[in-house]
Amino acid sequence: MMAQQPAHSIIAELEEAVRDGSSAKRIKTLRRVTDLFLHDGERLSDEQVKVFDDVLCLLITRVESRAKAELSKRLAPIDYAPFEVIQHLAKDDKIEVAGEVLAHSSRVSTETLVEVASTKGQDHLLAISGRASLPEEVTDVIVDRGEVRVIRRLANNAGARFSEAGYSGIVAHAESDDELVEILGLRIDLPTKFLRELLLRAKDAVRARLLSIAPPALQDEIREVLDEVAREEPAARRSFGIAEQLVKLMKELNELDDAAVFKFAEAGKFDEVIVAIALLNDVEPEMIARLMEGHRSDLILIPCRAARLNWPTVETILSNRPAAQPISAQTMEQAQRDFRRLSIETAQRTVRFWQLHNRIEKPAEGRTAAS
Repeated sequence: MMAQQPAHSIIAELEEAVRDGSSAKRIKTLRRVTDLFLHDGERLSDEQVKVFDDVLCLLITRVESRAKAELSKRLAPIDYAPFEVIQHLAKDDKIEVAGEVLAHSSRVSTETLVEVASTKGQDHLLAISGRASLPEEVTDVIVDRGEVRVIRRLANNAGARFSEAGYSGIVAHAESDDELVEILGLRIDLPTKFLRELLLRAKDAVRARLLSIAPPALQDEIREVLDEVAREEPAARRSFGIAEQLVKLMKELNELDDAAVFKFAEAGKFDEVIVAIALLNDVEPEMIARLMEGHRSDLILIPCRAARLNWPTVETILSNRPAAQPISAQTMEQAQRDFRRLSIETAQRTVRFWQLHNRIEKPAEGRTAAS
């Protein structure tokens, strides 16, 4: 009961500060309320914490950023901090206010982190990227929107978890960033298929350095992947003949769209499907052919997403493509989730990287997300 009395006794002072008080008076009241909470907070009931939450939320709307930044620093390390005021501080446009709680507060909800990562600037993303724990919903957004310094910090965060689309996107970032290649290559949770994609595009000097600095537990895996990459040969060029002429004509007539690709896939006309996806991505058909004819169905999702195809068309492609094992309903559901989570921007960036280097990983036997 002793902790409840200060919360009630402050109400009159609060009302006076809000109604008639100067800025200095409001800041003084804010500090007094915060002191009371930090002194007694661990012993408060949920109802009593809610009183402090309401009081602090009311005050911070009426004080300047410097006072809010001070509050943010005081509350960020507190695991029992009032929930609503933490969300309010995290969403502040000024990084000096939001930064501490974004980086350190365990009370910031996943929903708030996603909202901030989706709408605020790079400083906010940088703060979030260093959190002790980050779920896939948040890292997906950061991978899509983050600049170099943000992506590097995220990749260095052992507590960050990535979806398939997230891994694909962050590996795509590494295409032009040797430091990021090294950071990602040392992540013990990086799936082998993405390690392979990373090393496939890395410079020889970067590969050698990564191998030299990797701990023994990772060296064998890196060496094995590098040996596999070294054995690869470029795919032989093939002709698509009449199919290519037809699809190019459709494009000239503005008839090459999702519906056209769906019809080709439904009819089993996969030369036409290959050429259509290639034209929609402005790449050579051979690149799409290697994906379409390989064992890894998950890679097919990337150029399909980049071409803005709809899921029913992609599902028809996965179901009907020749020389492929039938896809189970469970695997197809996973492919649909991965496809919807993969942003068009990330898919297009990945396709551009493939095109720039004229290299794409061959299917990895036995390790498929949708095969």
